[in-house]
Amino acid sequence: MLDDPGAVLRHTLAEHPLAFVRGGDGIVGIGEALRYEFTGPSRMRDAAAAWRDLVAAARVDDPVRLRGSGLVAFGSFAFADDSAATSVLVVPRVVVGKRRGRAWITAVDTTPDARPLPFTSTSVPAPRVGGHVSVTLRPGAVDETAYAAAVADAVARITAGQARKVVLARDLVGTLPAGADRRAVLLDLAEAYPSCVTFAVDGLIGATPETLARTDGTRLTARVLAGSAARGTDTRSDRAAAEALAASAKDLEEHAFAIASLVASLRPIAADLRVDPEPFRLQLPNLWHLASDVEATLPPGVTALDVADALHPTAAVAGTPTDVAVRLVAELEGVDRGRYAGPVGWMGASGDGEWMLALRSAQVDDDGTVRAWAGAGIVAGSDPEREVAETRLKFRPIADALA
Repeated sequence: MLDDPGAVLRHTLAEHPLAFVRGGDGIVGIGEALRYEFTGPSRMRDAAAAWRDLVAAARVDDPVRLRGSGLVAFGSFAFADDSAATSVLVVPRVVVGKRRGRAWITAVDTTPDARPLPFTSTSVPAPRVGGHVSVTLRPGAVDETAYAAAVADAVARITAGQARKVVLARDLVGTLPAGADRRAVLLDLAEAYPSCVTFAVDGLIGATPETLARTDGTRLTARVLAGSAARGTDTRSDRAAAEALAASAKDLEEHAFAIASLVASLRPIAADLRVDPEPFRLQLPNLWHLASDVEATLPPGVTALDVADALHPTAAVAGTPTDVAVRLVAELEGVDRGRYAGPVGWMGASGDGEWMLALRSAQVDDDGTVRAWAGAGIVAGSDPEREVAETRLKFRPIADALA
């Protein structure tokens, strides 16, 4: 397993994968030992409270002591407070992890008076994964024409002073073939986007580049992405695309709103805030992004999920001002995003963990329905056709994995 960067993903379940893997390192889950469901505005706070209660009652034997070993839960949360989608925390029955050349297995026993189960170091053969999964994606509730109209409407609202930025998304839908091995989709995503986090939680799958909150003790890190451009077709055009993005007033404005939103939300709960003095250009296989890294110090006892709750929704996925932007998103899109653009990730018994934004993603329901989403930040200088083109690029990770 140690020699294969995709091996850890093969150890989750074909129909119900649980995964959080970047560059071959990470954790996957098998089965459900415990499941918690939440709804409404307090969904993340309720989840954090439930997790604290569980940890207080649990007996944990963790000789490995690496990030992701011991008691962990995977989670996925709805974007909107009034979403019909259920937010979840799932504690797997078994966790398989790999980090920095070490691999481990954690078992969770929910029977009364359970004692830690002994494990010996063994060579575990990688399970066989089914063939490539192909899904035809077609326009969903918001097609390209409707999306362009919504962008134009948003620009008019922004020009009129109702908001400064609104992030609008559209969807594609399809049907997963019966018996499809969802791990195959995860492996395709992990191979194509190794610097992103490939995730799977309760049917939500994707490969996202944006870190909402990563904690290690009292140290917090986050990465903000806002502003993007297509990669060039050769070295010269690619360099020109990156330079044009770095000089784009529209994209720099969009990025500045996202940074300001994150910093304002962090100030009440964190100290020693440090932000990159200017955005850098993050290179992905299909896009250039403007990116900024943020670091801060947290008070003891503040968990990664507490931070995610304080930050969500950021201007990177909703807009500015937040309350106005969220209302405009609901009005102009006219459809429930579900868990798209909500926090997705994991947390351990210490409260440390990592929560990403569920971008470049699709929800796969039990009946095989697939709904993928992609969005773009709209500001005063946005052009509807350019924003439609940007969403096409952002669909590529999921669309290519399902092609």
